[in-house]
Amino acid sequence: MSEEDQAAAPAPSPRRRIPVWQESLLLLGLAIVLALVVKTFLVQAFYIPSGSMEPGLEINDRILVQKVSYWGSGGPERGDIVVFEDPGAWLSDAESSGPTNLLTDAMSRIGLYPTGGHLVKRVIGVAGDTIECCDDEGRLLVNGEPLDSSGFTLNDDRCDGPMLSTCQWNAGPVPDGMVFVMGDHRDDSADSSYRLRCGGRKGEPCDDSDAFVPVELVVGKVFARVWPASRFDILQRPEAFEALED
Repeated sequence: MSEEDQAAAPAPSPRRRIPVWQESLLLLGLAIVLALVVKTFLVQAFYIPSGSMEPGLEINDRILVQKVSYWGSGGPERGDIVVFEDPGAWLSDAESSGPTNLLTDAMSRIGLYPTGGHLVKRVIGVAGDTIECCDDEGRLLVNGEPLDSSGFTLNDDRCDGPMLSTCQWNAGPVPDGMVFVMGDHRDDSADSSYRLRCGGRKGEPCDDSDAFVPVELVVGKVFARVWPASRFDILQRPEAFEALED
């Protein structure tokens, strides 16, 4: 093209920019979609409603749950802290309630605010395991092996399963597709051990039909405590469970 033709060609029109308010709405919409995707498939926030997981997790701590932890053939392992849906009247009405106003309810639905109506406990037994309370030192026995939980539990009682006052109970074998869970605050946790119905004599079988949690109700594994900021921590599986497996 000659210089004359170039001079005669019309100048390109400036690119039209969308108004700031439209751009802001677009970004907000994308953020909400991204939050929904993250909540559905990756990570979700929850809060601790009670003291049943002390000393590690305290009331109103905010935690993050990894939802991909048990996808595929993997399932909960002994020692994992898991969040699960109420398997049936484990929670009181107050504990079942979620966010209390429209804003926090909306934020909860897209994963930007902790969700209520769930429980947080530690997995003690998986399919095939038997759990017994307790040996002469007050320790739980998992498949006949003692579990040293002194490094991560809070307990003012004489044994590691005190929600039944006799300290003499047994559960299992855990059925396929189920887990046996307990709170780290051993003497203040309405957990699987609390759901047992036992005769009170050592060696007598307990009715454990209401003690197990279906794996399908498990939302995921707790991997971080994110609030308050001063207590931020990445949560690890206690070494006691590795020693148990060894």
